[in-house]
Amino acid sequence: MRTKFLAGLVLVLCAAALTFAADGSWTGYISDSMCGAKGANEKHADCAAKCVKEHGASYVFVNDADKKVYAIDAQDKVAAHAGHHVTVKGSVEGDNLKLTSIEMAK
Repeated sequence: MRTKFLAGLVLVLCAAALTFAADGSWTGYISDSMCGAKGANEKHADCAAKCVKEHGASYVFVNDADKKVYAIDAQDKVAAHAGHHVTVKGSVEGDNLKLTSIEMAK
């Protein structure tokens, strides 16, 4: 009985740890939700802006490390960076990036 209780407690603690946001800094490209990782390059700036403006897409962040695509909560902060190679800071919850800052990557 004690073993089952401890195993259950460990599972609950692990699940709770997964729900907390991962704060950090990542480098990648600002693309659009229609093109995703395919638009992770500097030649994509005009296309990304057009997709957002005319086709209802939203800006996304494509991480350099694993090419994972993240939805961005602060669309107004990233609009000027469409197609740019940037470093973002914030927190990630699942596939969502809560942006606190963005700057051009070095």
